[in-house]
Amino acid sequence: MADIVTNHKARRDYHILETFEAGIVLKGTEVKSLRAGKGQIADAFARVDNDEVWLHNAHIEEYSHGNLQNHAPKAPRKLLLNRAEIRKLFGLAAVKGNALIPLSFYWKNGRVKVSLGVGKGKAQFDKREDLKRRDADREMKRATMKFSKGK
Repeated sequence: MADIVTNHKARRDYHILETFEAGIVLKGTEVKSLRAGKGQIADAFARVDNDEVWLHNAHIEEYSHGNLQNHAPKAPRKLLLNRAEIRKLFGLAAVKGNALIPLSFYWKNGRVKVSLGVGKGKAQFDKREDLKRRDADREMKRATMKFSKGK
């Protein structure tokens, strides 16, 4: 499961409550562009409309060798989920403060899949706590590495 594109801002800005795997409807030039690694999902989000899930604001660059049939870079793209998952997503997204965020695009059996997370926004102090915890872990690892090399 090799990631094509990862949304690093998602885990920094949101507490991820639950994740879903979804297929995505793409044109041929979009797949070729993703194969070349030309995608960006940092500002993307998903929305449930009329019992369908749509990915908005995901940027997939136009394919360099495309012709007049090339795709629009920021077009909304349909996500493929079964009906029970769509209902569950609709219920989770309806809660105030929750958002549907794409976490990554990846290959699975030759097809592009989207890891979609239901996230609750972090407050500024939560982000600072995460940074403090990460720094403390890094310092502890350095200290243990120094100690183990000293023996």
